[in-house]
Amino acid sequence: MPPKRVGDLLRDWRMRRRLSQMELALEAGVSARHVSFVETGRANPSAEMVLHLAEQLDVPLRERNHLLLAAGFAPVYSQRDLDEPDMGPARAALEQVLAAHEPSPALAVDRHWGMVAANKAIAVMLTGVAEHLLAPPVNVLRLTLHPDGMAPRIVNLDQWRSHVLDRLARQATQTGDPALAALHAELLALPGGADRHAHEELADLFVPLRVRAADGELSFISTVTTFGTATDITLAELAVEAFFPADAATADAMRAAAARLQ
Repeated sequence: MPPKRVGDLLRDWRMRRRLSQMELALEAGVSARHVSFVETGRANPSAEMVLHLAEQLDVPLRERNHLLLAAGFAPVYSQRDLDEPDMGPARAALEQVLAAHEPSPALAVDRHWGMVAANKAIAVMLTGVAEHLLAPPVNVLRLTLHPDGMAPRIVNLDQWRSHVLDRLARQATQTGDPALAALHAELLALPGGADRHAHEELADLFVPLRVRAADGELSFISTVTTFGTATDITLAELAVEAFFPADAATADAMRAAAARLQ
């Protein structure tokens, strides 16, 4: 099968975002006729127009490079490893964010939910996890929902599993990434659990993660942080998930665990 033209790719992204040609044209400040001509190949967009439409469609940086290549232009977004010298400031910022979140757990993941880094407090999540799930590259979602992973210790497994799978399904749809779709299918096939907390008051505000620990049950809420102004693909695809105590008992337990590690 021949590679898709840039117009076909832009149309795919527009449909993925559920926008009409008129809606995209209004957001981009161009005519609907021009959008139509670009999509059908009757007009050859400039590199600037490709990037402008990609911005309106919230296309990931990696895929913006693919759009440029399909239009006959060179990619403009770099991709460097975190260990490269130029990435030193970003790496330091990442380590600072993770360390500052202690004594609560926090970790950084890549676009496929591979663990890139974590703070010391993440150990509370890894108790009893099988070695094969901790062998690099560690996939955080697989580790969480696998029967050999955290799943047996998650009190509200069915609720948390639904939350994770819904988020992953949306991510797969929004990015069009087949690897994420495959991961979703793999995790969907794993067994769930009996949800005993679906109707609690907290569930109306957020989905908590409740984990059995040696000292009792720990309850967390989570936030996700990204590099908002990244122009490097590696940085743009990084996300930091930070877990916060959802109750006073969990906060006390995490402080006590941190003290024992000192």
